[in-house]
Amino acid sequence: MTLPTSKALGEVLIENGVIGPLDLEQALIQQRISGEFLGRTLVKMGLAQDQDIIDALGMQAGMDKVSLSKMTLKEEVIRTISADIARFYNVIPIRKDDGVLTVAMAYPLNVHILDELAALTGLQIKGAISTIEDVDRALERNYSYKASGIGETLDSLIAEVSEKDVKEIVPENVLYDIDNLAQLANEPEIIKLVNLVLMRALQTGASDVHFEPYEDEMRVRLRIDGVLYEIAYPPGHLSIAIACRIKVVSGLDIGERRMPQDGRIELQVGGTEIDLRVSTMPTLFGETVVMRILDRTAVKLSLDALGFDDTDLKNVRELIQKPNGILLATGPTGCGKTTTLYACLSELNDPKVKIITTEDPVEFPVEGIVQVAIKEEIGLTFAGCLRSILRQDPDIVMVGEIRDLDTCQIAVEASLTGHIVLSTLHTNDAPETMTRLLDMGVEPFLITSSVEGIIAQRLIRVLCRFCREPYEPDDDELEQVGITREALEGHTVYRKKGCPLCEFRGFRGRTGIFELLAMDDYLRELVNSHCTALQLRREARSRGLRILRERGIEKVLEGMTTFEEILACTDKFD
Repeated sequence: MTLPTSKALGEVLIENGVIGPLDLEQALIQQRISGEFLGRTLVKMGLAQDQDIIDALGMQAGMDKVSLSKMTLKEEVIRTISADIARFYNVIPIRKDDGVLTVAMAYPLNVHILDELAALTGLQIKGAISTIEDVDRALERNYSYKASGIGETLDSLIAEVSEKDVKEIVPENVLYDIDNLAQLANEPEIIKLVNLVLMRALQTGASDVHFEPYEDEMRVRLRIDGVLYEIAYPPGHLSIAIACRIKVVSGLDIGERRMPQDGRIELQVGGTEIDLRVSTMPTLFGETVVMRILDRTAVKLSLDALGFDDTDLKNVRELIQKPNGILLATGPTGCGKTTTLYACLSELNDPKVKIITTEDPVEFPVEGIVQVAIKEEIGLTFAGCLRSILRQDPDIVMVGEIRDLDTCQIAVEASLTGHIVLSTLHTNDAPETMTRLLDMGVEPFLITSSVEGIIAQRLIRVLCRFCREPYEPDDDELEQVGITREALEGHTVYRKKGCPLCEFRGFRGRTGIFELLAMDDYLRELVNSHCTALQLRREARSRGLRILRERGIEKVLEGMTTFEEILACTDKFD
């Protein structure tokens, strides 16, 4: 059994005969200049191939390299993993010894696959390094099909279901008989289809799954890094069955199709807790279903991990350490506002202080923090809950969202009576937040007396560092972004390309860009005089405010994202 090695990547590559010591020395010099990963630097310099780097990284993780073309695999070993699972994870089982199953895989960087296979098989899983081509051929040879991913699994399953008589799966009286609906939800084809879509979503790190019925077909889409991707088109007559299946597992009323419903599913995948928030809504051609995926282990509850630069990080920490006042996080839905507030709370979380939150819903349970879920159907609103919280002797309060004047006034009163209050608001940027509060009817002197800082934010996609490629932006692109060519001197600008490690999307994950407005006496005077958002923005920028577009351009010059991504996420300069 090969153990993980403490050797550096360069040492492993030298031992493998890929590069020599002089090559490594030159690559390290170039790496210090470019700031890229060593592996990517070696590939760009023509000193190594992508597969060489993958092999070396796998060896660092303690994996052996195998040649599947020279191996004859036993049938009992192949049967330890089903065709769908092997195809989904792009692995092939090669041997089983004393409860340890070894699987050959093309992407040893995806080590989470080993944990998930262990959960699915009940065996200990050990990885071995292979190539994409060898794994594909082995899957085709041993499972008797072309193995090119989950997309084909879904397509083949949908084709199989489509060939059946509609009445076999969806009886004529299904709409009127609860027993038939329950039976429909447990049809093997439907269970398998929903599970495959969910597995695909979890594998790709999707945040949402959309099932959308139309007249002749149902469209299935995943939201990955903020962008929707189509993955399947089941026939339209399956929309009832799919909706019923999701309702059953999320505890919803399968007989109710005229009103929206909300439910929840808790899963354990590879030892990871996955929380699914399910929402159904009636449409012209049936019920549309959206499943929001909340992976609690993936949430970065640390200010250091969110994407703040050093200056803003220092200022945020100073703001949350004030004895009282309001800190607001603003931006559109899904831009990470709640995550930012959780990160602030994690820094403040201490047995010496009492922290209470009121949220709709409570997304991530945090030990040491009292969390209250809003239930408007029984009258438990943000405002009502906040009043009760203030009678619980809190030191720090988080309000999930300021939606109305009543909630805002109570939050202001709480801050003025010695509490730290964190909350969110839907505005485009930090200066607009002040005018939004004024429009809600809050008196200017109350705003300036309580609000200490505002964080406007967006989430931007991060380029895959294994395939991003440098290029020279043209004058039109620079003019559109609003910077000069001189500003690019000393920086490398990249664009997306696509590779197997990012599933050919060109991006892997997201990070935040932030606009931090810290209030001072002069800015408070402007707000008291009912200044416009434009006036406040100009004055704040003259005093050091870096707006979202500028923060985004900084990320481009750091090689993290593209000008195209920043243009899509931020407004132009004043």
